[in-house]
Amino acid sequence: MWHRLQIALIFLAPLALLGGLSLLGLTLPVPVLGRGYVIRVTLPDANRPVGLPPIAGPSDPSRPLVVIDAGHGGHDPGAGGVGFREKTLALGLARALRDELVRQGGVRVALTRGDDRFLALDERVEIARQLGADLFLSIHADSAGEKDQITGASVYTLSGKASSEAAARVASRENSADSVNGVQLAGRSDAVTNILVDLAQRRTSAQSANFAGLILREGDGVLKFHPDPRRSADFVVLRAPDVPSVLYESGFISNPADAARLTSPEGQQRFATVMARAIRIYFAREDGA
Repeated sequence: MWHRLQIALIFLAPLALLGGLSLLGLTLPVPVLGRGYVIRVTLPDANRPVGLPPIAGPSDPSRPLVVIDAGHGGHDPGAGGVGFREKTLALGLARALRDELVRQGGVRVALTRGDDRFLALDERVEIARQLGADLFLSIHADSAGEKDQITGASVYTLSGKASSEAAARVASRENSADSVNGVQLAGRSDAVTNILVDLAQRRTSAQSANFAGLILREGDGVLKFHPDPRRSADFVVLRAPDVPSVLYESGFISNPADAARLTSPEGQQRFATVMARAIRIYFAREDGA
């Protein structure tokens, strides 16, 4: 009985308070409801074409094109630690690599972002595909939080399981008017499209693995790698079915030594020299294949 009375008081007490105030001619301030409480956010047009970045290097379109993707950006800072942010570190490495490739010549280069701006993950992949990239490299930095002793770079490719899932996703999207590895998909059945995309993904995965191996080989003794540097995962930016793609975790931004090395001009130049050599060897092998 007492519990029921307590419940009744919970509901009746506010009404009794309002009634008493009304009899005394008093009122409680009530916020004005309506349009003032509506927050409007302008969403981008879903059909808006992706803005394509400029291509640096030779003007000859037959020269191979590498698209370098600096991870995160804008309101997405990525990982943080010891006074650095991943988006800034990644952009510094991307610019250093671009400049080195342009200096050496023979390879065309584009950055998905050349400044501090936000790009959706799908936009990064789409930029590479629309530009007709021959290679895609996404640059990031890891964080281990309180475990600041963890150090070293890792190289990721798309995992085998993720490869088949990615092929199914691409085939199920509105890609019937697109092409994969130069093969037009328009007018083909879903079953044929699935097969073509899967075959393209298998070939692309093999090329991605070759490039990942070159990074580790050329960087041995020059770059600081994690004890287990060769990895695979289902990263969105690695899902392009016809662009060999690698994600490079340059080190741990939570590790002071890694952060200092990756943000210094000397460390960025070492990275650029090694990566440019791996890229040129990769393209030389593909050209001779």
